[in-house]
Amino acid sequence: MLFSPQGARYRGSIHDFPDFDPSQDAETLYNAMKGFGSDKEAILELITSRSNRQRQEICQNYKSLYGKDLIADLKYELTGKFERLIVGLMRPPAYSDAKEIKDAISGIGTDEKCLIEILASRTNEQIHQLVAAYKDAYERDLEADVIGDTSGHFQKMLVVLLQGTREEDDVVSEDLVQQDVQDLYEAGELKWGTDEAQFIYILGNRSKQHLRLVFDEYLKTTGKSIEASIRGELSGDFEKLMLAVVKCVRSTPEYFAERLFKAMKGLGTRDNTLIRIMVSRSELDILDIREIFRTKYEKSLYSMIKNDTSGEYKKTLLKLCGGDDDAAGKFFPEAAQVAYQMWELSAVARVEVKGTVHPAGDFNPDTDAKALRKAMKGLGTDEDTIIDIITHRSNAQRQQIRQTFKSHFGRDLMADLKSELSGDLARLILGLMMPPAHYDAKQLKKAMEGAGTDEKALIEILATRTNAEIRAINEAYKEDYHKSLEDDLSSDTSGLFKRILISLATGNREEGGEDRDRVREDAQAFSCLSSQILSPTPALQEIADTPSGDKSSLETRFMMILCTRSYQHLRRVFQEFVKMTNYDVEHTIKKGMSGDVRDVFVAIVQSVKNKPLFFADKLYKSMKGAGTEEKTLTRIMVSRSEIDLLNIRREFIEKYDKSLHQAIEGDTSGHFLKALLALCGGKD
Repeated sequence: MLFSPQGARYRGSIHDFPDFDPSQDAETLYNAMKGFGSDKEAILELITSRSNRQRQEICQNYKSLYGKDLIADLKYELTGKFERLIVGLMRPPAYSDAKEIKDAISGIGTDEKCLIEILASRTNEQIHQLVAAYKDAYERDLEADVIGDTSGHFQKMLVVLLQGTREEDDVVSEDLVQQDVQDLYEAGELKWGTDEAQFIYILGNRSKQHLRLVFDEYLKTTGKSIEASIRGELSGDFEKLMLAVVKCVRSTPEYFAERLFKAMKGLGTRDNTLIRIMVSRSELDILDIREIFRTKYEKSLYSMIKNDTSGEYKKTLLKLCGGDDDAAGKFFPEAAQVAYQMWELSAVARVEVKGTVHPAGDFNPDTDAKALRKAMKGLGTDEDTIIDIITHRSNAQRQQIRQTFKSHFGRDLMADLKSELSGDLARLILGLMMPPAHYDAKQLKKAMEGAGTDEKALIEILATRTNAEIRAINEAYKEDYHKSLEDDLSSDTSGLFKRILISLATGNREEGGEDRDRVREDAQAFSCLSSQILSPTPALQEIADTPSGDKSSLETRFMMILCTRSYQHLRRVFQEFVKMTNYDVEHTIKKGMSGDVRDVFVAIVQSVKNKPLFFADKLYKSMKGAGTEEKTLTRIMVSRSEIDLLNIRREFIEKYDKSLHQAIEGDTSGHFLKALLALCGGKD
């Protein structure tokens, strides 16, 4: 989870305009709207370069000078999204929020996402100002209107948030933290049904600092994140509201970065969301949002707005954004502190990895062997029975079933399954029946045989397996194919990519903690190479001027560090790299390298950072868009089912706002779907 930089620095993109003259600005705007047409460029230039406080003075002077309402004139002269954006900027923040909420609950239907976004993210003071502005603008009570337009627990939580009585951040009690953890656990996981009132009271009233401690302790105590419990216990708009509250407690800028990304990703743009956030955060924390956006989504907010909008609307949004974190030589230095904190969390985190497939209780290989034989005997095949048995046994138990099957029937279970099943289901079931090392060996062999090479499969396996797993793969490869894995890699790949794969295939990664002295040396080596592959900043150029050899030797050092240092050590190296250069190592690789070398280095870094998230991304991409990469989907589901598939599931839903179960359900079908869902192990 990412956190925004803390401190008292101003983090907005809009500042007070120096030598401000409200009368002169009012005249400029009047002239821009006088006569036929309007000078939209002059309007957007002026309004985006004045703070909200200054805009209010312009409105007053405009009325004094011309006896007209500036906002009414802007509405008349402008149209569409551009008009909505400019008018939003002209309102005081509380009145802008009030207008958004009024629109959300007026007419047929309710815009629950707007209500959630505003009420979950505002401070006590902002809530009080909003309630007063709503009363002043519409002569109505906001709480009464919200109650009239919503219902159930969703309504109750909105009403609690509307009170603006959350405890301040200095209110933290260790005893109360433990009590709240226990109360939340008993209200959800330990209770038949859910005591929603406890969730509402604690999440609606406790201070943010207190709740962060509660969330950390909840994970330690229950083994589940608070988000996972909310998804499991609550539903509908109430669930979405509570998740938004949790996200804002953890990091309000990260919440808005995510909202902005979702507003622009895919087909179409959610312009109302985009406008609302850019207007409301432009003088609060848009720089923090930009940092997190760049780090989390590997593209700048500026570039995404630029590619997703057009005309004066685009120009205005880009002015509010305040800068492009992808600009040549700039390389989002604002994100350095976020990246540093992210690597700190990665370095100290101790996450328990859990699979979804476990040894079956009361296991009887004799019974299972007979049931499988019956399922394949005679006309037709009972796929349901085969799936049910094989997906609910551990790999060790499946090996016992294979032996028992041969002893009883004198037949090879794998051969029978291959004969009776076909297509994607056959690949999945046969993969599950193989010992893990032999399965990986087969995947590597397939990636290298025939015309062309499946570099993605080679990278996925070799960049993510432990030393023990790599050594077992080497033995299995030799046993099954009577040649060494290294020989096949050598003949099927070339150059630096070949050397990297062979290094990974030795399974000689160090396994201790970090070596503090070597951390800085390794980070310095990364910096030297970075200075050669990127446009050098002064800090990088100073590092590059130290004696370090040519680019080829630096690449070799880069490879040696990434392929042999322990994960714990590498996390500290990546953190030190940020401190030394203001660069994030993953983005440095992506920006300065290309092809298979880039892909394998990125895979190593992502695996070091968060291996379950690496696989969650791979699974998502295998099912995204038209068509499905069934081989990738099968390979990951088979190979991770007893290792960390539960962790992968959690990362998947956290990043993509949909469960792995839902993604599989929407992208596959038939018995293949049923077997995958059984391995997935839950809906989240």
